[in-house]
This record gives sequence, structure tokens and C-alpha cells, in this order.
Amino acid sequence: MRKLFLLTITISFFYSTDAQLCRFEKTNGMESATYFEAIGWYKNLDKISAKVLVKEMGITDAGYPLHLVMVSNDGRFDAVQWHKQNKAVILINNGIHPGEPDGIDASMMLVRDIVTNKIKLPDNVALAFIPVYNIGGCLNRNSWSRANQNGPLEYGFRGNAQNLDLNRDFTKSDSRNAKAFAQVFHLLDPDILIDNHVSDGADYQHTMTLLTTQYDKLGAGLGDWLRENFEPQLYKGMADKKWDMVPYVSFETASPDRGMQMFFDPPRYSSGYAALFQTIGFVPETHMLKPFKDRVLSTYAFSQTVIEKVSAVAAELIRQRKKAREAVTQQRSFPFKWSVDTAAFTFVNFKGYEQAYKPSDATGLNRMYYDRSKPFTKAVKFFNSFKASNFIEAPAAYIIPQGWHAVTDLLTLNNVQMQQFKRDTVIEVEVYRIDDYRSMPRPYEKHHKNSGVKVTPGIQNIRFLKGDHIIWLNQPANRYLVEMLELTGDDSFFAWNFFDAVLQQKEGYSDYRWDDLAAEVLQNNPALKTKLEEKKKGDEKFAGNGSEQLDFIYKNSPYYEPGHNRYPVYRLIRK
Repeated sequence: MRKLFLLTITISFFYSTDAQLCRFEKTNGMESATYFEAIGWYKNLDKISAKVLVKEMGITDAGYPLHLVMVSNDGRFDAVQWHKQNKAVILINNGIHPGEPDGIDASMMLVRDIVTNKIKLPDNVALAFIPVYNIGGCLNRNSWSRANQNGPLEYGFRGNAQNLDLNRDFTKSDSRNAKAFAQVFHLLDPDILIDNHVSDGADYQHTMTLLTTQYDKLGAGLGDWLRENFEPQLYKGMADKKWDMVPYVSFETASPDRGMQMFFDPPRYSSGYAALFQTIGFVPETHMLKPFKDRVLSTYAFSQTVIEKVSAVAAELIRQRKKAREAVTQQRSFPFKWSVDTAAFTFVNFKGYEQAYKPSDATGLNRMYYDRSKPFTKAVKFFNSFKASNFIEAPAAYIIPQGWHAVTDLLTLNNVQMQQFKRDTVIEVEVYRIDDYRSMPRPYEKHHKNSGVKVTPGIQNIRFLKGDHIIWLNQPANRYLVEMLELTGDDSFFAWNFFDAVLQQKEGYSDYRWDDLAAEVLQNNPALKTKLEEKKKGDEKFAGNGSEQLDFIYKNSPYYEPGHNRYPVYRLIRK
């Protein structure tokens, strides 16, 4: 009876022209939906269609819940069952930068068209949408903050309710939004993530460009399959729909003759975060200078193309991803540095405009501009291979004392399996002592990031307490674990200042009092005395500085606190 009732309502909705149209359509592509209009739109589709379910998934910094829209032909909305049914799962994220609202409006129309059967959702594909991710930014509507962008008339702001750029927050998770996203991501375990954006930069003819997960990070054949088999189908599908797509254009004024380089996406970004869990990430970047209407329609076309092409290869996509996940549970060595392979490239047909120069109307000085009366099409080198280096051998397990709960809470949020010691115990572990690092002098997304870390590894017997965490490296989250817990990771917890407390010495001494004790330490430790004398001989400045010598003795004595500059994530060595 309910299905018949919903069918009657759906038919009624279908034939009610005004009810079908969103703000974008009613204004002929001039305006974008507000946050409340978008959420109301999906709730209405939930009411009229058994194919749609709207869920609330945790609160955001703006005080509103993050909504998840699930779409499935059979009216079943259990993501675990989706995977058991061998459905390919696609998650589409909208409005991470609400000044770039193309995905918000395109997704509204796409779900509507699925409900009204204008578009057929394949039975082997399940969809999920985050209608508006950055709710605070979406509520902060204006007409000025996207100075270089061609519409809509009003749009949201890049910063969220904490003024955070949420596309830099996927690992540090300073925002409630990011924590809610992690819940969504791991609930769905998507095979494909689409994160809709609008680009800045050069002027060119293309409306749609595409940033793809850096293939080489996906591993175990998944990256090669993406590069060689699946991604070319997306470019062909978009060309068939009359939207000539090229890879993300990373230059602004440089000549395309120098080639285009694939964007490197560390885990702070959505596609880089997704790669840590062997999810293929796509970031469609429509071109800012194209009319809003064209940008939205091309975003719609891209989502439609992904659905079509995923359906055609769903079984192989699922197989490749499963193989990659099984491989990462056994992986022992992980690269932490990537560089573009300048010897490996393909060619893309880039449709650009010639650059020219003229006097500026604003400054009177000479300025560059793109001459749209002089379009060109040329084959441009595209460097899309990266070489891996700085390999780190993963331990058998990491051990983290329970006091570092900000870290262990995020590990739990990201489906990391951990155990806690049931009693105090002493274990021989590998320890990193931090010798040097650099911190950014200016804040970046609420942090002064650490980089350039230099460490000295060593073996110590450490006493761990009941409740401390041991994390075995035999799980699908292995890549995420090493990326986040090794100090040299681009977006590791150390890089984002989670462990800065150990960088500050908590105890000290007064020179006049320590001087007497230092003499006793040297008297009882001839080896240290010899070490001190050798340093004095090799360092004239040190030899003439009593305070430095006292500090040297102190830091090599039992009085010095062992936790200072000792990284509090311990490595259990493989036997």
C-alpha cells in the first residue's frame, strides 16, 4: 500500500511543473539554492519516493546536522548490504567551498531526475550525497568573495563556522564537519568519492577539468586500472555529452607548452584522504569564468557519466579495490615522499587562449590577459606519474599511551582497530627521539605545521600502563595508520601539532645548584666525562660556554626527563 501511495505522489510530483524545478532552473541558471532550500528539497524527495532516504549524521560547527542522502533503486539503505549485493557505492560531496556551489544544484536535479525516472539509476550502483558539507559557509551568503567567478548571483563563503577551509581538514579534523564526514565515509565505505569544486587560475575553453587521486598511492593495481582503464572512459563519456574535459589545470600564467602536471593530493584533501582507504577520489573543477549555468550542467553531466561508467565496470571496480585492500593489510614498506616522474607523460588536447599584453585600466601598467579572439588547440604533455621514495618499514604494531586521546579518538573515528593493555607491562620498543624540526612562523588552518623532522631511532624498554593502546598493523587502515603516525607524513598528527607537548621541556635546574650535581655526575660517569671533553675539543664555542656544558651534562644524566623530545608513539619491532 505504501509503495502505491508513494507512486501516486511521485506521479503527481512529476506532472507538477513548478514542484519539479529548483531555484537554479527557475532563474535560468542565475541563482543557487540556499542551505534550507537544498535540505527541504531532499526531504521532500524522501517523502515522495521509496528510492530516497535522508539521514542526519552528526552536528557541524554551524550547529546544524550534516545530512546524508541515500539513493537506491530497491529502497534499501543499509550500506553494508549494498556491498554484500555487489553494488558499487558512490559518495558525492557538495559545498565544501560554498562559494563554489555548482554541485549543490547539480545534485538536487540529479536526484530529482532519478526519482522521476528521467535518469535510470542502475541496479548495481548505490548513490549517497552530502547536500551541503560546509553549512556555516553556505549560510554566510554574499556576492563578493569570489572576485574572479562568473555567478551565481549569491553564494556562500569558503571558511566554515570556525573560518576553517574544510578541504584542508580531513586528517586533523579540527571541525565537527570533518568528524561527521568521517562517520559518513566509513559508514558507506565508498568505492568512488566525488567532491565538487570550481577552479581558479588560467583562462581556457574547457568548462570542466578533473583532479583525480594520484594513481601511484592507490597501490596493488588499483591505480594502474584507474589510469589505464576507468578514467579514460570518463573523458570519453564527457566528450560524448559535448563537455570536453581535461585534467585539472594547475597553472595560471605559465605557458602550457611546458606541460601540465598532475596535482599531488596529500591526505588533508578529500581525494588524498580517500586514497588512504583505497577509495578512488575525483575532484571535478569547473572553470570559474564560465557561466554558472554551464558549470552546473557540466557537473550534472560528470556525475551522470560516473554513474554510467561505474555501472559498466562495477564488478571489476569492486574486485580491484578488494585486491588493493587485501594487499595493504600485508604491506610492510610505505613511501612517504613523491616526486613527478618527468620521463613519463601522456598528451592531452588542451583548448586554450593566446596570452597578450595591454595597459591596465586599473594601474596604467602593462598587464597580461587572455585573448579570447585567439583560441587554440594543442597537444600538451601531461605528467601524471610519480616516483616514490623515503620508504619507511611499518612496525608490527604502534603503541600509544592513553593520554593522547585526541589522537586515539580520531583513530577510532576512522575505523582503526585498537586494543588496550589489561595490566601494566614493560615492552621493548623502537623509540624516535626528535633531533630537529621546523614550525611554520605563521598559522595555517589554526596550526603552525611541523616539517623537516629529523629523528634518531633507538631501542628502549618502556613501561606501559593498563589502558594504553596497541594497534596491530594487519588491518585495512594500515595506510592511514602509517601516514598519520609516522612523523614525516605530509599530514601526520605530528605535522599538525598533536604531539607538540613533548617538544617542551617541563623540568629544569638552576645553574648554580646544578653545577655541584653535574660534577658528581661526571665523577660517577667517566664515559660521559670523556664525551664532554671530546665535544669541547671539537667545538671551541662550546668549550667557552659554561651554561651549554652544564646543559650537555644534564641532558646526558638521569636527571633529564626522558619524555622530552621523545615521540610518544612507539613501534613494536617485527621479530
